[in-house]
Amino acid sequence: MKVLVSDKISDKGVEILKKAGLKVDVKTGMKPDELKACIGEYHGLVIRSATKVTADIIDAAKSLKVIGRAGSGLDNVDKAAASKKGIVVMNTPGGNTITTAEHTIAMLFALARMIPQATASMKAGQWEKKKFMGVELFNKTLGIVGLGNIGNQVAKKAQGLEMMVIAYDPFLSEDRAKALGIEKVELPEVFSRADFITIHTPMTPETKNLINAETISKMKDGVRIINCARGGIVNEKDLYEALRSGKVAGAALDVFEKEPAGPENPLLGLDNVICTPHLGAATEEAQENVAIAVAEQIADYLVRGTIRNAVNFPSIPADQVARLQPYLSLAEKLGSFAAQTCEGGITGVTIEYLGEAAGLNTAPVTIAALKGLLTPILEETVNFVNAPFIAKERGIEVKETKSDDAGDYQSILALRIKTKDKERYFAGTLFSKKDPRIVRIDNFAVEIVPEGIMLMIYNNDKPGVIGNLGSFFGKNNINIARMYFGRESAGGMAISVMSIDSPITPGNLEEIKKMPNVLSAKLLNL
Repeated sequence: MKVLVSDKISDKGVEILKKAGLKVDVKTGMKPDELKACIGEYHGLVIRSATKVTADIIDAAKSLKVIGRAGSGLDNVDKAAASKKGIVVMNTPGGNTITTAEHTIAMLFALARMIPQATASMKAGQWEKKKFMGVELFNKTLGIVGLGNIGNQVAKKAQGLEMMVIAYDPFLSEDRAKALGIEKVELPEVFSRADFITIHTPMTPETKNLINAETISKMKDGVRIINCARGGIVNEKDLYEALRSGKVAGAALDVFEKEPAGPENPLLGLDNVICTPHLGAATEEAQENVAIAVAEQIADYLVRGTIRNAVNFPSIPADQVARLQPYLSLAEKLGSFAAQTCEGGITGVTIEYLGEAAGLNTAPVTIAALKGLLTPILEETVNFVNAPFIAKERGIEVKETKSDDAGDYQSILALRIKTKDKERYFAGTLFSKKDPRIVRIDNFAVEIVPEGIMLMIYNNDKPGVIGNLGSFFGKNNINIARMYFGRESAGGMAISVMSIDSPITPGNLEEIKKMPNVLSAKLLNL
């Protein structure tokens, strides 16, 4: 079998592939057309971030069985196209955790003491001690947004510096926070209390522009902001204005909305901005570790058929795939839907298998549900291998129950999710034994196709709500693909879920929330 390495990786990774008996070609720097022309002969593809594995590339990959990313991010791979074609997509989660956390701490120090600016001044022949008066980290409050693997490592290192650490993470339970010695707070409190704010969340519709003019206005005067996560979480225009006004004393950025960031980016012209060209994972150790890991994973799969760290395929026996695949899809969709609608730290989840579902090999289905539940709000890639460990690490108790009775359905898969304040219930089934449907949300009977962009609204069951929504979407030229309704009782509380063909802006969402009889509105992405 043949493996193509299309991005530069450590020679140790290449040697591991060769020792496994695989023929390896290293062809870096190829243009998309060049990759498309040659990919058909390869069974494995090793990439980093430079190679874009688009649907066109995958369509041309006639023999490809596995794509392996030396690193965690997979924004450059069309995972849906790969899954549809039966190509396993792997990454190396955790390989960049330490190095990215260390880079964050390096940025923290450099920001506090203006080290890059002072270096540039001295190299220009100056000796400007007063100009570069810094601040201590000791006894300062570090606010961490997102306490996944990287955020956790940053917290540990900050505690070693005797900083006060507060953190916002909707999936972090109070008990887990106490065990880590971290004060769990809500996001507005992070903004109001922190002297330094560091971001460690994924880029999602909910986190895009999380740091903006409004949230910056709630921060301390002289706050300092660090972003080594994803570009776009910080609104660069709003940050620029806050840096110029002095509201924000300084910023340290490793990631940008547009990369490579060029001289046209006004942030690069400010003296109180420290920046690096996406170096969070750029250490010799990290690059060697991820190269070795991805090579071992690809060799294991191509030579021995063992799947590890797959983001689109669970480790299940081949003879069970056909029966389990629809349930895996249902479980992941149900988990993702639940995660995006629940509020507060999750402390427990019970997966209920009712009717025919009780006879399944439930282990991979439970993992699929956890993957769906954890993915929307974590910065690291959650996959079928690490989802149970992440849940355990975060203090989420996972249980399974089974019953032969599925009520009016042949088969039901349900999630009971416990938070500190309440319990939520989400149930789904398969139509025609293959098409996922959500059939219950708490006390509401519904029939929802869980896919695409969805708007979920709780409202009073009164005339005019649907008419107002229809007028709103028509006015904003947004097409409604499907609409679903449910209510507890006539005139009581109701639920409305709309599948829409394009996302709506935060301003649009606020407009909907202000409509008569609308109690809440939330945008979901499945």
